[in-house]
Amino acid sequence: MSRSLYIPEGYAPKLDLRETQHAIKYIKDVFQQALSFALTLDRVTAPLIVEKGSGINDDLNGVERKVDFDIKEINGKEAEVVQSLAKWKRMALYRYGYQPGEGIYTDMNAIRRDDDTDNLHSIFVDQWDWEKVITRSERTKDYLRDTVRSIVKAIVYTKRKVQLRYPVLKQEIVESPLFITSEDLAVKYPDLTPRERENAICEDHGTVFIMQIGGKMSNGERHDGRAPDYDDWSLNGDLFIWDETLQRALEVSSMGIRVDAQALASQLAEAGAEDRSRFPFHRMIAEDTLPLTIGGGIGQSRLCMLLLEKAHIGEVQASVWPEEMVQQCKAAGITLL
Repeated sequence: MSRSLYIPEGYAPKLDLRETQHAIKYIKDVFQQALSFALTLDRVTAPLIVEKGSGINDDLNGVERKVDFDIKEINGKEAEVVQSLAKWKRMALYRYGYQPGEGIYTDMNAIRRDDDTDNLHSIFVDQWDWEKVITRSERTKDYLRDTVRSIVKAIVYTKRKVQLRYPVLKQEIVESPLFITSEDLAVKYPDLTPRERENAICEDHGTVFIMQIGGKMSNGERHDGRAPDYDDWSLNGDLFIWDETLQRALEVSSMGIRVDAQALASQLAEAGAEDRSRFPFHRMIAEDTLPLTIGGGIGQSRLCMLLLEKAHIGEVQASVWPEEMVQQCKAAGITLL
C-alpha cells in the first residue's frame, strides 16, 4: 500500500528531462569524488545478490520480505537480492586487509519489496554504501559527529557545483548540522510522532543529525527501527536536510559506528534475535575477528531529488509505481522516469 502522495502547490520542474539526466550524472560524479576524498575511501565492486542463510543480507527491521530465487547451476541453492550492504562491507574490509583510517564505498542497488511508495520511497533503492576501519578509541560520539560534518560538507560542495551549472536551482543547504538524540527530541516535542519531530526540528535548523536510533527511549518507544546486528544503537543516527520543495525533512543518510562484541550481544538479546549469533558474520564479531568500523548509506536518488529540487523520487530514478500514483503525478506535471 502506498503512503500518501504530496503534490506541492504550483510545482513545475526546474530542469527538463534531458537536463535532469545530465544533472543526475554530474551530481553522482561530483559527490562520490568529494565523499571519497573527505573520508579516505576506495571505490569497490559490490554484490547485487548474496547466498540465502549466510547472515550477510540486511534484515532491516526484521520483517521485510527479501526477493529470493533458486540457482539452477548450483543444484537449486537459493540466493537473495540485497536489501543493503551493511554487513557485506565490513566483511570486505576484513578480506581486503584495510587498516584504521582506510575505507571503501560502492554503488549499492537493492530491492525492498515491502516498502510503501510515496514522494521519497521506492521499492528500488540506490545508495552510496560506505564503510571505514576505525580504532577502539574512535568508537565515540565525537568521532561520529566529525564524520557527519565531513559528509555534510561534501553535500554542500556538490550543491554549489550544481548551482553553478544550473543557476535556476536556488535552495541552499545549512552546512553546520544540529546534533540531537532521539531521547532529547522526544522530550522537546512530546506530543508529536517521530516523523513530525523530524520535520519540526529540521524546519527550524535546516540540517539535523538525530542520534541513537534503534533502542527504546524512556517512554518505551523506539524513534525508528534498526537491525540489531550492524549499528551500535548508542553510536548511530540519521541525517536530515530540509527540503524546500516538499516542505519536509528529507533523510539522506543512515549511518553509525558498528557493533562490537558487547553491543552485538546486548542488542541481539533486546531484539530477541539471539539465533543470529550462529551465522559466520556474527561469530566473527563476537570473536573480535572483524575490524571495528563506521559506515552508512547515502541515498543517491534522494540526494539527486534534493539538489535538483524535484517533488518525487521517480523524477530521478526509474522504478515501478502504483497506477494511481502515476496518474496523479501526470496530472500535476510530475514526470516519472
